[in-house]
Amino acid sequence: MDMANYLPPSASGHRAAWDMWDGTPGSNVNLRWENEGWTAEVNLLADEATAVIRLSAQWVVQQMLLFRDLPEPDLWLATDGHGRWGEMNGAHRTEFDGCIDIDFANTPFTNSIITHRLPLHVGHTADIKVITIDVETLGVVSAPHRYTRHDEHSWEYTSLLTGEQHAARVDEFGFVVDEHGAFRRNTH
Repeated sequence: MDMANYLPPSASGHRAAWDMWDGTPGSNVNLRWENEGWTAEVNLLADEATAVIRLSAQWVVQQMLLFRDLPEPDLWLATDGHGRWGEMNGAHRTEFDGCIDIDFANTPFTNSIITHRLPLHVGHTADIKVITIDVETLGVVSAPHRYTRHDEHSWEYTSLLTGEQHAARVDEFGFVVDEHGAFRRNTH
């Protein structure tokens, strides 16, 4: 049974694009169904990078490859789906134990993964550990985040480290339409 609160995207694929709040291009995603799961190719336009994120059928992150300026990935992380992460060379990253999700600052798509998957009812909150990735420095840290569902299409994300909050509206798939002060869906 699908625990998600939102419709699944079409198996033929789904695309979305976002501008930064000031109107400059931010990111876009091409999501496709293949090999019993989802592959998301996320173009991080502000960072001049591409992330390829592999998701299970239940929207659990399985692996992430980050490409900046080389044909080989600059960063590769994979998980067993139960919060145990490692690198391409097989090194276990114990500091990420317990994390299920990843977050890039310059795209709302990584929040869309979480809002699509989290089985929260209206008025409920979940605190989760998220791997945050700095594209420029390749810095990777675990950070606690709080997700609150206010109504069918309204969420609030809070960094429990910094206290920074963002209100977001999502569509019928759980994809961010706008994240106040940060992103707006590009409809062109």
